[in-house]
Amino acid sequence: MKLDEKTITKIAKLARIKIKDEEKAHYAEELSAIMKFVEQLQEVNTDNVPIMTSVVSSKLPMREDKVTDGGIRDKLLANTPSDNPTAKARGFFAVPKVVE
Repeated sequence: MKLDEKTITKIAKLARIKIKDEEKAHYAEELSAIMKFVEQLQEVNTDNVPIMTSVVSSKLPMREDKVTDGGIRDKLLANTPSDNPTAKARGFFAVPKVVE
């Protein structure tokens, strides 16, 4: 596949890249070479090749999923402003109503 300068102009516009007119021929050659390489890769038969998500075969360590309160409620509530005594209402952060 050989890209022309008109195509390079369109690609540059889509990528929001400013390219000088004298550079367009150079970029056309460079991108054409990349496209030629991609075309070569498409010729490779990969029918019996397993899908890879990583070059290293590994499994993630699993743990039991338990719901907890974190056990640090008092430490978190210590960060509330001291001038607002209702901020710690019944062990929760109390905030002003923001939606009518």
